[in-house]
Amino acid sequence: MRKQVCFEAALSVIRGGTDIKMAKGKTSVFFCQNCGYESAKWMGQCPVCKEWNTFAEEPVTAGTKSGRGPAGREGGAKPRQLSQIQVDESARESTGMAELDRVLGGGIVAGSLVLVGGDPGIGKSTLLLQVCQKLSGAGRKVLYVSGEESPQQIKLRANRMGTFSDSLLILCETNLEDIREAIQKEKPAAVVIDSIQTMYNENVSSAPGSVSQVRESTGVLMQIAKGMGVAVFIVGHVTKEGVVAGPRVLEHMVDTVLYFEGDRHASYRILRGVKNRFGSTNEIGVFEMREEGLREVANPSEYMLEGKPEHATGSVVACSMEGTRPVLIEVQALVCSSSLAFPRRTADGADLNRVNLLLAVLEKRLGLRLSGCDAYVNIAGGIRMREPAVDLGIVMALISSFKDRMIDEKTVVFGEVGLSGEVRSVSMAKQRVMEAKKLGFDTVILPEVCRKNVGQVEGIALKGVRTVQDVLYLMA
Repeated sequence: MRKQVCFEAALSVIRGGTDIKMAKGKTSVFFCQNCGYESAKWMGQCPVCKEWNTFAEEPVTAGTKSGRGPAGREGGAKPRQLSQIQVDESARESTGMAELDRVLGGGIVAGSLVLVGGDPGIGKSTLLLQVCQKLSGAGRKVLYVSGEESPQQIKLRANRMGTFSDSLLILCETNLEDIREAIQKEKPAAVVIDSIQTMYNENVSSAPGSVSQVRESTGVLMQIAKGMGVAVFIVGHVTKEGVVAGPRVLEHMVDTVLYFEGDRHASYRILRGVKNRFGSTNEIGVFEMREEGLREVANPSEYMLEGKPEHATGSVVACSMEGTRPVLIEVQALVCSSSLAFPRRTADGADLNRVNLLLAVLEKRLGLRLSGCDAYVNIAGGIRMREPAVDLGIVMALISSFKDRMIDEKTVVFGEVGLSGEVRSVSMAKQRVMEAKKLGFDTVILPEVCRKNVGQVEGIALKGVRTVQDVLYLMA
């Protein structure tokens, strides 16, 4: 009899009966900390994002469910024809900060969910508190929810910024249900959540800041934003790699993702749009950090060129487009002989792979022996540039440093450099030339194709180049 029972138990295991019972009673799963992929067991490499050692075990409950769409939505919704849907283009509200409005695409959209990320101490809380100051000063009710600071700490920071309207309400709470009740009671026009990593949902048993909590908390805030038509700003911490902490699904759930960049020890700050469902993702906003808060920089070109050295080799002014705004920047290069078997290559503010490519082009097409030299490239001001139009500036700065030849201080350059050494055209050449003229430059070196399209511009000389050989001839 005992043998029969053992045989039946073994047969049950073979059929998966025991596994099924264990699966039903499982109280924890493994989440990828990078992308949010869910697995029943630990894995060394995530099959989705291909990152290693990113899985962490987190408890789950049977009642935990993902976000189910906007709150208050009636069931049985019927599809509508696209031509019957009305769009109000003026349904945006200004934040009172022109630089922030530029990055948002013109202002705040009701019911939008905006994620603001950045390094610790970069000024995210200061920026959003100033937004609250502007909106409340315009008569709009704003709710500032903090899970990291006490009301006294917020008050001390607010005293440095100036006066605040009584329309600004402060709530120090981390429970999302209590926050939901406060929003439903006060009915504010905008809500600031600082930060999403401190919020927790009682329906999720894992700790605040975990993948489950961050995802579920963002889902609740999305329901509040869409269901009540409230603009919600949430602050997200970043990891050491520079991405928002938590699963990548967090960025997919929100409408807009903004990154606050810059050196915390420097005075400048750059707000860059990474994702925006209501506008362009190429715009940037430039701010200066002061004791009383952030000050908008209306003319970033003039700000970036402050302190430019005079009569120095390896320095040239290049022009890059950030959205619809031309920005003049200083490109610096230092080329010197190396005593190492493998010469050093360093790039700050520019793509290192792109710099190595341009070095190879100069060595192949111009015969410059750069393989035995250390090369350092820097975009002054700390701003990061990815546009190919900066190629010509990097090339001229490298040649200037290698041959020890100065470039005229009143010269601006832009153009993309190809592998054959050709200088290719770039977009919005006319706007770049006019920006150089506005700041007092008298010469622009640009691709020959762009020079023909721009035509004659009074008060500024346009010099077209077709190849890097033409560039070397101009610098002779």
